[in-house]
Amino acid sequence: MTRDGTALRPARRDDLRGLPLDVAPRLLGAELATDVDGERIRLRITEVEAYHGRGTGDLPDPGSHARMGPTARNATMWGEPGHLYVYLSHGIHSCVNVVCGPEGTAGGVLLRAGEVVEGMDAAARRRGVGSPLSRTALRDLARGPGRLGQAVGLRYALHDGIDAVDGAEQNGAVARLMLGRMLDDVSAGPRVGVAGVAGTMAFPWRFWITGDPTVSPFRWGRGAAEAARTP
Repeated sequence: MTRDGTALRPARRDDLRGLPLDVAPRLLGAELATDVDGERIRLRITEVEAYHGRGTGDLPDPGSHARMGPTARNATMWGEPGHLYVYLSHGIHSCVNVVCGPEGTAGGVLLRAGEVVEGMDAAARRRGVGSPLSRTALRDLARGPGRLGQAVGLRYALHDGIDAVDGAEQNGAVARLMLGRMLDDVSAGPRVGVAGVAGTMAFPWRFWITGDPTVSPFRWGRGAAEAARTP
């Protein structure tokens, strides 16, 4: 059940067959539930970013891991929608994406931030945050994609490809994506920390719940501010 009393339902493959750019705002207010090593976390999604692979959509996406085609790293992005593409960022952070689009085309929606609504103590322990949790600590538990991945307990490469539609167990983890109604109060803008033109308003592919405190702060990627000023 969402905050406004709207019922949640399990996501279906067909919900995720559209282009990531179209699916991304649909995931705001949805929930990702994980059960990892017997600890359950439920996360309300508040911020996302869309990424297209080579040949996906009308506009090539230079910011995507799949921009050059299939590789061992991005193989999950080319598979069945509803699986989670879990990758390692900066050699440290496991980041979680919902695979979208028709099978055989690459696409994903990065879960950038969320609000932990169940399992706060387990999420805090994974994040190394002490108790009792302050209001700021609660806000920050999954504020940013690295923190989110750590909070929900999904790890590269153990859980890359886990199925969030059928809920099949993978290496001690189960994930489920639950959808509610499409939200009205949604903002859009450039993606966070993405280099070059891919991190400018040429790609306003970041979506967030307007005014939600768990949304991560914006920062330019390498060369993006300069690209934004280029006529």
